[in-house]
Amino acid sequence: MTQATAIIVGASSLLSREIAKQLADEGVELALLAQDPQSLIEFSQSLPTKAQVFPLQIDEPEAIISTLNAVWQSLGGAHLILVNTGLTHYDPELPWQPEQDIITVNVQGFSAICNTAFRLFRDQGYGQLAAINSIAGLRGGPSVAYHASKAYAQNYFEGLSMHAQRLKLPITITDIQLGMLDKAAMQQNRLWLSPLPVVAGQIIKAMKAGKRRAYVTKRWRLVAWLTKGLPEFVYNTRHWKTKAQKKAERAAKKASK
Repeated sequence: MTQATAIIVGASSLLSREIAKQLADEGVELALLAQDPQSLIEFSQSLPTKAQVFPLQIDEPEAIISTLNAVWQSLGGAHLILVNTGLTHYDPELPWQPEQDIITVNVQGFSAICNTAFRLFRDQGYGQLAAINSIAGLRGGPSVAYHASKAYAQNYFEGLSMHAQRLKLPITITDIQLGMLDKAAMQQNRLWLSPLPVVAGQIIKAMKAGKRRAYVTKRWRLVAWLTKGLPEFVYNTRHWKTKAQKKAERAAKKASK
């Protein structure tokens, strides 16, 4: 297999599309898996390389395994499988159903994808498995199951990396620790909110370098370091508020004096 080929699992997000575009610009042929494959048809046809679209049932692990095996066979193998899937939800009442959905997708679905991908690479004899995870997995958080699921993903990848070493196979495991861009956007913080082409470019660069773990964008490494080092009584008092909310609170305090 000489033509570089990549499978992107969870290809419908804006970030996945930007990564696909940049890979295609470099001549990589693509297989794009998404829950709504029809939404990617026009996009796939606009790419400069061959790009096939396949359905993804992210909440059904057995279906995921079957689909990934079928896509692999149709491509004749692949050099890279990139996983960009996940649910998040926050409700102060902590209802069970959203928690269960997050566990099904972020833990069971993620495991099914990565386990299958590793087996395929093992049989092929080489390859790279990468996943876009989150620094949210470094500590617990208000979106309880989401934070826990990202910690699981981080440890799952570490285990796969150790297994590849034991097998003495050139299978690269790359854990992309994405900064909490949703919170940066909520706070309207331009310092921590980078343009998608920059984010995608750094992800591709990290994969090319075969990094075991990479923080994207790079400045989030500092946040990760601080997050891990904060004592719990300090970490638990953090509040994520928009600039508008903070401004309104300051104005209310002034008015009450």
